[in-house]
Amino acid sequence: MPEFFDAVTTNWPVWFVTFVLVVAAVIDGAILKVPNWLTFPFIISGWCYGLYATGLAGLGYSLLGTFVGMMLLLLLRNRGGMGAGDVKLLAGVGAWLGTMVTLYAFVATAFVGAIMAIAMVAWTGNWTKHYAMALQIMQEWKMVRNADQLAAIARERKPRMLLLPYGIPMAVGSIIYFAIAGMLI
Repeated sequence: MPEFFDAVTTNWPVWFVTFVLVVAAVIDGAILKVPNWLTFPFIISGWCYGLYATGLAGLGYSLLGTFVGMMLLLLLRNRGGMGAGDVKLLAGVGAWLGTMVTLYAFVATAFVGAIMAIAMVAWTGNWTKHYAMALQIMQEWKMVRNADQLAAIARERKPRMLLLPYGIPMAVGSIIYFAIAGMLI
């Protein structure tokens, strides 16, 4: 047990990010939204930590991580495929843990999200409907160039869709990556 406490105190920023991701996943699973009261302080505190830990270089590292985390999901958000809270949550991971950790966590999140989406569709057994909807979405992305119009189409379609609260695969994927990378011990 003392080893666990040593790991938590040594790697407390990763444990803090893990805690925030779990809270976000629970909230997103319950209400399909990651709230601003969680994401904005998460991002800003990451900047403060970067500045405190290593000065202006740390702040720059944190800002770059925030930018990378945000840009990885912003295109999907702007096309109506994801909520803004998910984008801000990954930006917060970047603010706290930097660019490379955020990139690897994003990849792990994408794999977990794909597995969860396939499992959800398998659970419903309605492959044809979801396949047709995926083709329709891809066609819209090719044909409709206006991001606002795409978002409006996505909002209109949302009540008919099986929704994946992306905070859940983000938490699971990131924590798996943290564990595999030895960042939690």
